[in-house]
Amino acid sequence: MASIVLKVAGLSRWVRHTLPSRALTTSTSRHSRVPASLWKLGKLNHIAIAVPDIEKATSLYRDVLGATVSDKLPLPDHGVYTVFVELGNTKLELLHPLGDKSPISGFLQKNKSGGLHHICIEVEDINAAIAALRVKNIRTLSAMPQIGAHGKPVIFLHPKDCDGVLVELEEA
Repeated sequence: MASIVLKVAGLSRWVRHTLPSRALTTSTSRHSRVPASLWKLGKLNHIAIAVPDIEKATSLYRDVLGATVSDKLPLPDHGVYTVFVELGNTKLELLHPLGDKSPISGFLQKNKSGGLHHICIEVEDINAAIAALRVKNIRTLSAMPQIGAHGKPVIFLHPKDCDGVLVELEEA
């Protein structure tokens, strides 16, 4: 057995979780066609927040909290406007609907004041990650990666397969 020790941000206690030795192997399991060593999770790239008023949200982070923010960028292929807030160790991505078919419109209809939309985690090889996750029955929201706000391939994992969290993978 191997132990992994996690420290949850903001909490002063440590949690120890014991994993079976096979969970840490890099060899191909008999249930997987893609060896675990071909891809791994990288750093947290950003946390995305859907906002009903992107100018007001940008002003909060820039003018009130003193953060460096990007210009508002339209991403028509994704149906959103984005503004990135630099935090040093990661970023916040402010999302606002662009067009009638924006996925953010539906989110804001259910959550009038906005809220956490997704987290984005970097991976070294997005295609290897997708193949390995699909073998493990993790669904993606599109068949293929698309180019995201940073000009890199991204894909979203189905929240029902990720404990209710919409996870975006971005190739590093």
